[in-house]
Amino acid sequence: MREILGRRRRLRLRRKEGAARLEAALTFATAWQWPVLPGAGTAPAALRDGRGLGCACPDPDCAVPGAHPFDPGLLAATTDERMVRWWWTNRPAAPVILATGGRAPCAVSLPALAGARALDRMGMRLGPVVATPTRWSLLVAPYTLERLGELLYSKDWVPSSLRFHGEGGYLVLPPSEIGTGQVRWERPPVPLAAPAPSTPVLRRITKGGGRAEAAAPWLPDVGAVLDALVEASTSAPDGGSRLAY
Repeated sequence: MREILGRRRRLRLRRKEGAARLEAALTFATAWQWPVLPGAGTAPAALRDGRGLGCACPDPDCAVPGAHPFDPGLLAATTDERMVRWWWTNRPAAPVILATGGRAPCAVSLPALAGARALDRMGMRLGPVVATPTRWSLLVAPYTLERLGELLYSKDWVPSSLRFHGEGGYLVLPPSEIGTGQVRWERPPVPLAAPAPSTPVLRRITKGGGRAEAAAPWLPDVGAVLDALVEASTSAPDGGSRLAY
């Protein structure tokens, strides 16, 4: 009996989590016009360090288990409500992947421990921050590869631990589960012209029950974020980098 009750609880939990992922994916795609697609997802095989889950893709040494596009590929990312609904109705456990660049947000990511140290020292207003057990990603306004190249060229030094998710890239969004664990908002999305809330802003419902347009979250400029990260890194008291791995 206990075993049956346990199975029922797990089934209810999976259904609840699947509904939350579908809701989030629909908000990203239809309300905020962020193109999304389902990620590869996880498989029971353990990671090489013996913790977490493996990736459902064919690569046994996948570097980002579950947190990347596979089938469909990245070019399938869309804002179409019917397609998004079909994907997560059929694959409710799939991570939500954002195709970065173009008119969609970009991101700058860094190791999780470094991100936790740097955020409070950056001295600027930040946009949404996505946290996984291994990396934190700061969402920024869309930028071109040319703009990023100019910014990096103008710097004497940039922490090698930074990664840039721009045009042609991708980023896993909450509420997803990947090989290393849960994906969550460290700093939730904030509407374009509103004070920061304590909980994520996802959607508004019209009287008829339909999905209403919601203001997309405010995003900072990549140049300002990069400047703040470099400053936070070089302010280490021992002269080293606060953003090291």
